[in-house]
Amino acid sequence: MICTTIQGHTLEEILEILENHSPFVRMAEIRMDRCPLDTEAIEELFSESDTPLVATCRVAGDGSWTWEEAEAKLTKAIEAGAAFADLEIEAPKEVGKRIRRVCNEYGTTLIRSCHFFDNMPSTETLTETAEKCRRFGGDIVKVVGMAENEDDASRILSLYDVEEFKGKLIAFAMGEAGKDTRLECLRRGAPFTYSALNATEAAAPGQWEYGRMEEKVFGKRPSIGGSNVLSVPASKSFAQRAIIAAALCKGESRLNGYSGCGDNESAIAVAKRLGADVRAEGSTLIINGSPSSPMVLADDPVSVGESGLLTRLMIPILAAIQSGSETGISGEGTLLHRPLKGASEIMARFGTILRPLGANASGDIKVPLTVQGPLLSGKADISGKDGSQLISGLLMALPLLPGDSTIHIHDPKSIPYMFITVDVLRKFGIRIGSEMEGDEEFMETQDWGLCTGITFKIKGGQEYKPAEFDIEGDWSAAANFLVAGALFGKVQLEGLDTTSLQADISIMDILMEAGASLSQTDSGEAKPGTGMITAQRAPLRAFETDLNNCPDLFPIVSVLAAFCNGTSRIQGFRRLAGKESDRGKAILEMLGKMGVEAFAEGDVMTVSGQTLESRLLNGNLLKGGNYSSSNDHRMAMALTVASLGADGPVVIDDTACVAKSFPGFFDTWKEALTAQG
Repeated sequence: MICTTIQGHTLEEILEILENHSPFVRMAEIRMDRCPLDTEAIEELFSESDTPLVATCRVAGDGSWTWEEAEAKLTKAIEAGAAFADLEIEAPKEVGKRIRRVCNEYGTTLIRSCHFFDNMPSTETLTETAEKCRRFGGDIVKVVGMAENEDDASRILSLYDVEEFKGKLIAFAMGEAGKDTRLECLRRGAPFTYSALNATEAAAPGQWEYGRMEEKVFGKRPSIGGSNVLSVPASKSFAQRAIIAAALCKGESRLNGYSGCGDNESAIAVAKRLGADVRAEGSTLIINGSPSSPMVLADDPVSVGESGLLTRLMIPILAAIQSGSETGISGEGTLLHRPLKGASEIMARFGTILRPLGANASGDIKVPLTVQGPLLSGKADISGKDGSQLISGLLMALPLLPGDSTIHIHDPKSIPYMFITVDVLRKFGIRIGSEMEGDEEFMETQDWGLCTGITFKIKGGQEYKPAEFDIEGDWSAAANFLVAGALFGKVQLEGLDTTSLQADISIMDILMEAGASLSQTDSGEAKPGTGMITAQRAPLRAFETDLNNCPDLFPIVSVLAAFCNGTSRIQGFRRLAGKESDRGKAILEMLGKMGVEAFAEGDVMTVSGQTLESRLLNGNLLKGGNYSSSNDHRMAMALTVASLGADGPVVIDDTACVAKSFPGFFDTWKEALTAQG
């Protein structure tokens, strides 16, 4: 990243600069020691700006401020939302402790800095200084010296050879002799460097003008951004569950905010097979349910299209409503090659037998298959290691039976999706109790990743009742654009709920851990938690995350990791084999072909990343060329995002597969793209 230093300007002038100097001012250092900003102005600036801001108030260099005054200004900026706070290493220890404490509380990255304005010390002194900055709380270490010659410039750059500083060091030289080090530091992996707003406002000798530096680094590369606010489609996780639930009602349900995709249309087709009348009025789906008798489904198999979720929802539901009859389930595309792991064992616990058909008759349970009921109520302890979808089907079907049921899930995966099911059912009048288990840390944090078991208590004899509600926007689809904004510019999305149960809302946590700039404009009391979400470029660092509960994020998160400085570790790799493709294999093949070092060991995929600036300056962009989506919609979208960081066009063999979840993806992508410059 290139951070533009702003000094000598009023609040109104700074806000105008941040708003109107796009696309170059993507990140800014606010020199509060050189700007006429009182407490109110600091709060307004750092709370209202979407641009990642560095709060700086120098004492050691200028001597015009006291440490007490500097601490007050830095603290106010941090509390208001500064992304970074720069505190000189000369600050008294108690000031350093208090600033570090408030940075930790508010999630601000602390820069500990040291400036040698008169000379360039020895390599030993520079190393000791950097180590001191790190030891005294610097998330980022900044060391700068004055260069009189080429040897001085080389000496400061030698800090990048120290392993413990890699990815967390900003080191360059002031003066004309050190001018090139301000660019070279990006090539060597610095999170960001500093530029001047214009030729007359350099904060130190040798500082580049921001426009010239941006052109030197990025040239005319395309970026993502512009002023368009993008809309995301309806969540198919919610939509499919709601469509089937509405078909099980007697009466009319209205699902607002509906958008079609392949899987949703398959759910509508199944709803019609269940006897429902379905029609659309604009973005509202109107479903008049008429619970089926066994005769309705006796003749032909029920087609679930290419949807694994719909398959697993319908297995228990068909067993329940068909009583002792045998019902076929058919499908198409990649679904025919995806084994239904654990399905036979789980359904046998409830008295239901699954039999493969056709070419699959002697192998693993796959579609096509037959479901031989009845479904029986009772108590069962089942494994959740193969995912949540069949469990969701049981949660939908068991309330229809006369008797009560209790399901205990051990080794649960994709936990949020189970509770999406419970939430949707609640809207249709179905009540299900639940208890989650875990250790003391789980009890304190309620982190789903620490949950070791779930018990669902399902009362029998319940009846689905018609409902009307809004379908949430899809976080799975949004993740691609949020990552694109964080890597290559800026995006603004609407239609998302930040209180959602959707597992893929985890993309927000992942991006924040990686250092991305995220903000939300709330829509108000009418729909709390909704509004416009903005993601834009900021200095990105390696991260660790567990995607066992949200495996659909794996392709786009792997692309994110490729541009995060350092080694990222992503857990949940084993969950990927049974997706639309062997998704784990497809991701590793994609990254390897693009020149990204990545490997999987056990359940963890490790990705070695570099910043976009480092890739550009080192001639190490991702490799363009011909790529396969493996007929996987999520791979196609991830490849499209990765293409913005490639050295040539990325040609994808099958882009039509995005229709499975997001038919309008490429139209929205075109809307998001804008030429830089």
